[in-house]
Amino acid sequence: MSIVITGVRTIGVPVADQDRAVEFYVGLLGLEKRVDVPVGRLGGRWIEVAPPGSATTIALVPAGERTSTGVETGIRLTTADAASLHEELAAHGVAVGELLRWEGIPPMFAFRDADGNGLEIVQ
Repeated sequence: MSIVITGVRTIGVPVADQDRAVEFYVGLLGLEKRVDVPVGRLGGRWIEVAPPGSATTIALVPAGERTSTGVETGIRLTTADAASLHEELAAHGVAVGELLRWEGIPPMFAFRDADGNGLEIVQ
C-alpha cells in the first residue's frame, strides 16, 4: 500500500449553537480560534479551535440529523495543574466529574461542554 497517514488534523465535535460553543472553548477553556468561515452546506460555519501551539484542532460543527450533541468525544486535553483547572471549571458552573488521582497515573477528570459533549482533562 502506498498511502500513508501522516497525522491527525481535526476532530469534530457536534454543537447546537456555534457561538455558545466558541464562548465555552475559547472564552472559558482558553483555546485559540483558528478558523471561522461560513459554509452553507453545513448549515452554519466551519470553526476550528485548538490549544496554543497544538497541531490538532477541534472543529465545532453544527449538529444535525446525522451528528447529535451529547457524545463522548474521547478528546483528552492536557494541563499543568488538573486540580486547579477542576476547581476553576466547577466555579464557572461546568459539569465536572471527580478529580481522579490514581497511583502511577496523572491526575485527570471528565467534564461536559454546554452541549453535553464529554471531554477529559489530563495533567
